[in-house]
Amino acid sequence: MLFQCTRKALSMNYWCSAFLMLTLHIHHFFTSHVLSADQRPNVILILCDDHRHDTMGFMGHPFIQTPHMDRLAREGLHFRNAFVTTSLCSPSRASILTGMYAHKHGVIDNYNPVPEALTFFPQLLQSAGYQTAFIGKWHMGGNEDEPQRGFDHWASFKGQGVYWTDPSKSSVKGRFVPQASRDGFNFNGNMRVPQKGYITDELTQYSLEWLENLKGSKPFFLYLSHKAAHADFIPAERHAYRYKDQKLPIDKDWKDDVSIAQSKPLWVRNQRNSRHGVEFAYYSRLDMEQYYQRYCETLLAVDDSVGALMSWLDRSGKADNTVVLYMGDNGFLFGEHGLIDKRNAYEESMRIPLIIRYPRFIKGGSVVSALVANIDIAPTLLHVAGMTPPEDMDGHSFFPLLQDARSPWRKHLLYEYFWERNYPQTPTIHALRGDRYKYIRYHGVWDKDELYDLQKDPRELHNLIRSPDHEERIRKMNTTLFDLLKKSSGDSIPLQRDRGRQFFHRASEGSSAVGFPPDFLH
Repeated sequence: MLFQCTRKALSMNYWCSAFLMLTLHIHHFFTSHVLSADQRPNVILILCDDHRHDTMGFMGHPFIQTPHMDRLAREGLHFRNAFVTTSLCSPSRASILTGMYAHKHGVIDNYNPVPEALTFFPQLLQSAGYQTAFIGKWHMGGNEDEPQRGFDHWASFKGQGVYWTDPSKSSVKGRFVPQASRDGFNFNGNMRVPQKGYITDELTQYSLEWLENLKGSKPFFLYLSHKAAHADFIPAERHAYRYKDQKLPIDKDWKDDVSIAQSKPLWVRNQRNSRHGVEFAYYSRLDMEQYYQRYCETLLAVDDSVGALMSWLDRSGKADNTVVLYMGDNGFLFGEHGLIDKRNAYEESMRIPLIIRYPRFIKGGSVVSALVANIDIAPTLLHVAGMTPPEDMDGHSFFPLLQDARSPWRKHLLYEYFWERNYPQTPTIHALRGDRYKYIRYHGVWDKDELYDLQKDPRELHNLIRSPDHEERIRKMNTTLFDLLKKSSGDSIPLQRDRGRQFFHRASEGSSAVGFPPDFLH
């Protein structure tokens, strides 16, 4: 109970009784199956690709300006500790739609199709009378862009799509990206429309057109899934080179610190010279500072998109009865630990922005520190719609946290990533992320695990896995990790067919493979 009031106190204290009744009313409102159409809120879910948790103005970023994301945080609630349970596009997106871990929904890479037996939460919203639309990047099952279950309206593109179909329209030149497609948009499975302009702006315009043409009084659910800011980063021309003189605000590479380097796993040290390392990033010689500048510039059109949707809600009078949820599908590294991209269990990879605005029930400017994740999105939005989430979902509704940040909640979050033949640089990972400590366990490699005290060492530089002072903690966290895996039927490794090309090369002039450190010698 949110309010601890005895029967005697209730009879004596009018205000305590009133608060209790309000709490019970809210609980009933959001767990009933019989909400009328005018009681159910509209929902807009905005997903940004590869958006780091710290790259927004209100987070104190040194130069990026995101006034519309800042507005969401100012008028809504920011989860400061939001994560994905797998830091990779397709698995994360499947977890958002199903409320399940990757080991349960089976989408463990960016190539294999989504199992047909899965239920997506928009299907359940449809059954409750919602009008639903998906607009943007689907990216599950390789180059799939056919309409998917749960959506009345569909506008998507194959694979990664492209920022511009005509590269000459951009002054910023990018590299080849696997699964890029210039085939345009698939509209509802019966029409293909060419992409004419910048992808972020077109997706926003298609979203606004759908909203403008809604009929009747039924509530709506819009899922706007941006391509941006996926690498290679190509900003809108109005934003190109805005940050060309800004410095990379990242300095976490420990290559020349022997004590730190020797405490790290061998795979991390060797990944420096790989497609996902700073020495041979995407098989090129990236200027990481310039690359980060382009990334921030690419995010600006996403912020414009948030602003355009909020303006429509204001004009239409629907802002107060619409849940707007903004999030990323995973993080991104720009040289931390000598790495780029994602997949690993470091904070920069698995941590995401998550903001929710709903003026009817959320006090503006609220901040919650509880550990929430992408698997919590489906049960939360079903809860908001007055539905009980299915029991097979691994996530939980975080709506109680919106009302009281002290509500009972998980103390640890499970993270997993399964080795990909396409990108063999990163091993299978299981991790347990707590409020203070993170335990990372690697599977199938001759290497060492990791333990970090995030309170004393937020940059995850000092691996404590060999520390005698932490032996008991490591044992307990290992036990908790396997308990969580067993509880969610994750105590076996899923195996998928080989699809797509392999990216296994190293630069001939780059770093040589490192040898085993002294703590391996006996």
